[in-house]
Amino acid sequence: MSISAAQVKELRDKTGAGMMDCKTALNETNGDMEAAIDWLRAKGIAKADKKAGRTAAEGLIAVNSDATKGVVVEVNSETDFVARNEAFQDIVRNIAQVALTTDGSVEALAASTYPGSAKSVSDTIKDAIGTIGENMNLRRSAMLTVQSGAVATYIHNAVTDGLGKLGVLVAIETTGDSEAARAFGRQVAMHVAATSPMALTAEQIDPTAVAREKAIFTEQARESGKPDNIIEKMVEGRLRKFYEEVVLLKQAFVINPDLTVEAALKAAEKDIGAPATITGFVRVALGEGVEKEETDFAAEVAAAVKK
Repeated sequence: MSISAAQVKELRDKTGAGMMDCKTALNETNGDMEAAIDWLRAKGIAKADKKAGRTAAEGLIAVNSDATKGVVVEVNSETDFVARNEAFQDIVRNIAQVALTTDGSVEALAASTYPGSAKSVSDTIKDAIGTIGENMNLRRSAMLTVQSGAVATYIHNAVTDGLGKLGVLVAIETTGDSEAARAFGRQVAMHVAATSPMALTAEQIDPTAVAREKAIFTEQARESGKPDNIIEKMVEGRLRKFYEEVVLLKQAFVINPDLTVEAALKAAEKDIGAPATITGFVRVALGEGVEKEETDFAAEVAAAVKK
């Protein structure tokens, strides 16, 4: 089948592989983008599936919390210039405050009453579009709660208190000192911001994702020419390494790489004064998953496709 320049570019953005490698991968997989990513990874040309790509969405991420609840919201704008606008920042900050009174869903938040107004959050954003002169939208909202303990928050690349480009929540359930739990939770939140784990535990990883990794590892191991029983052990070892890289509790803690996050939590129980459990985390990066529309695609890519 004919592979377009746009397909080659998309695969290149997602994997970082070279143009000709991307074209070959697409030809080998009949233009199937996901299969082409796996083909590149199996050949060792691409190390990971970077689906987020470059993004067009600007705006702000906001976090807020009270004793046992934390929220993170994303409000998008067309340009970063608007994100630096104090009026826009006030709106996003107030929306995060309102989110604490909801069930955490975007729908409930959009329908809630905006502070100091009889209008809904949704209508307030519509009014702001006319005032600020740029399209805006409430894109995402998430909440974590604990019965006792703390929900810690962290903002990376903060433009002001509670507002920035990446927000993280970490929930720690404990009957011990909530402020000590919150302090440790903030460290874990910083870790999550840096490492972007897939899940809290191995059991929570999508089985499809695990099967996909196993298939790639198996294909790589078979290229070694070793017998099946050795290949099986090689795949098991690589899966263990995969879990260590993507499961929060199994990752090396960025604050102290000699410990896993799980071990660091156990050590933190001394300050907390009681057993503690990380029950969940949320990581929201501004604009992730929204592809930037580009019209200046390099002529070299088009030339490569014609070859």
